[in-house]
Amino acid sequence: MSFQTSALIVTWVALVLMAFVVAGLVRQVHALSSGGAARQAPAGLRAGDAATGLDVLGVEAPAVLLFLRSTCSTCVDVLDEAASGARPVVALYEGRAPDVPPGVVAVGDQARLFAAYGALATPFAVLVGPGGRITAATPVGSREAVRTLLDAVRTA
Repeated sequence: MSFQTSALIVTWVALVLMAFVVAGLVRQVHALSSGGAARQAPAGLRAGDAATGLDVLGVEAPAVLLFLRSTCSTCVDVLDEAASGARPVVALYEGRAPDVPPGVVAVGDQARLFAAYGALATPFAVLVGPGGRITAATPVGSREAVRTLLDAVRTA
């Protein structure tokens, strides 16, 4: 078999493989755009749901629940920003709670509440309204995000 024949066979094999790859990608794009792909609902509690665990924490609504990690530097900034707000702030940690700013209640060993609220990433903020219902629950990655979240609640 000559070099040209070998090259031609390899080229055709490569083209057939690429055709399969492109067909698979087109199928995936079609499934995503038509809604055929399974969509998971966000885990945890959402706005409008009743806040859980406040009685165990000894906290009354309204309050700001911050789900934090002691090894997260952004969490420290977010905690400082939230502590300057008007609502009581509760800092929740999965493990041992570190020192926190004055006026903030820190509660450790709260992995159960992390799961209940769907706090998969930290920092995660939950705003609890006067009626004990969640008004907002979202990841916050900066001081500005916390400030925007708190300002939106103040103006509502």
